[in-house]
Amino acid sequence: MKDRRSVDDLSIDELQRVLAEKKRAAREARLAKYRETGRALPAIGTGPDSRLNEARPAPAPRSLVRRLFDIFLLVVEVGAVVGLMYVLYNGANILQRLNEDAAQVIAEGVPTPVPTPLVTAVVLPSGHTPPDPTTGETRPNDDEIPENLRPLVQSFPAPVIPTQGPTQAVQIVIPAIDVNAPVVQGDGWEQLKKGVAQHLGTPDPGQPGNIVLSAHNDIFGQIFRRLDELAPGDEVQLHTASQVFVYVITGAKVVEPTEVSVMAPTAHPSLTLISCYPYLVDDQRIVVFADLKTP
Repeated sequence: MKDRRSVDDLSIDELQRVLAEKKRAAREARLAKYRETGRALPAIGTGPDSRLNEARPAPAPRSLVRRLFDIFLLVVEVGAVVGLMYVLYNGANILQRLNEDAAQVIAEGVPTPVPTPLVTAVVLPSGHTPPDPTTGETRPNDDEIPENLRPLVQSFPAPVIPTQGPTQAVQIVIPAIDVNAPVVQGDGWEQLKKGVAQHLGTPDPGQPGNIVLSAHNDIFGQIFRRLDELAPGDEVQLHTASQVFVYVITGAKVVEPTEVSVMAPTAHPSLTLISCYPYLVDDQRIVVFADLKTP
């Protein structure tokens, strides 16, 4: 039965339900009109022909050929990786061998350096010709140098004299023969004019090794004129800027100018004194040896 109550008599819920029915009726009328004119589409998911309601077909199994082809591709990829690793490893080995061969060729092409002989490795220092009886003139005695080495020795530049240091010897005192003289570095011709000359490369007083000192016996002050009078037990004082070191004579001998072994280094603190000999002849050397005095 149709409800004939007025709008004022209806509750809010009833009014909402009536409005909803009105809207649904209007929507169905429009759909009916669209169906009549062919403009309406069938509802998705409804009807017996709906594709969404159809069962999804199972995936077709891969064929044997396709599986074999996939395996073949995997083998090719693994082989490519292994081959790349081999190429890298082999290349590193080849590079290493090339470097070793190049180093060997370079080493074979460079001659082994030969030490250049020093003057002090040929003759002992302080060598000179005997002074002329009338003029007193003298010069370095080049005849003492072996003939085959003279051009080489004479071509050497003058050695560089180091700056005086606080631990180097500056004075020598030998009470037994009345020697009191300065000590200079280097034992070349010019240095021997100034006093007692210390051979370059020998240690400072008190240090392990062989200090080699030389002076003339008949020219430039005749500092070592009486060197042959020293006897074992006599003392030699070496002064530095702040200390005095005492060496005790142990022996002496006369040698040829080429007897350079007397300048050889020692493991203990030692001293070697050298001068030309005999007096006014100067064709040999007198060498005096001493060791550091221990407390």
